Amino acid sequence: MDHTESPTPFSPPPSRWVVRFAPLVRQGGPVLDVACGSGRHTRLFAGLGHPVTAVDRTLAGVADLANGSSPELIEADLEDGSPWPLPADRRFAAVVVTNYLHRPLFPRLLDSLEPGGVLIYETFARGNERFGKPSSPDFLLAPGELLDRVGHQLQVVAFEQGEIDFPRRAVVQRLCAVADPHPRPIPPHRPEE
Repeated sequence: MDHTESPTPFSPPPSRWVVRFAPLVRQGGPVLDVACGSGRHTRLFAGLGHPVTAVDRTLAGVADLANGSSPELIEADLEDGSPWPLPADRRFAAVVVTNYLHRPLFPRLLDSLEPGGVLIYETFARGNERFGKPSSPDFLLAPGELLDRVGHQLQVVAFEQGEIDFPRRAVVQRLCAVADPHPRPIPPHRPEE
């Protein structure tokens, strides 16, 4: 099956950015699809043999997947102040986020990566208001913001920002980054004597 094609009439094809970097994800490693929407990336990674956990405030877009044992579907509002819907120690080989921005989640997303885990992120940036929604600065990344938020903590594989024409005209930022496969413990702070 060509995973760039839409597997159901209800789900648009996966993002080309996500498809491009999906091979970096550890074979068979668990994937977290944040704000999964119609499940296009849930379907992509499940089709590639990954166990997928899909989270969204409503699961209507993935209701057709609810009858099986995989993927794991979690209905949760990630913006209402509720606790993170997964155990704090749960880690993933990949965290995928597209067309979604809630800045307070960045620390949690990074903490959800296992050593060597891949963050694949693509969302709208300033300038997108020229083309429609989202147009609020709350949902648009500032220039270089995605890189600034994760570039010091992860090894950046690729970063792009600018105007695109497909699947519709928009201004986006995209990033693929990898968590250090051999994290070193941070030494405790010792006050000077």
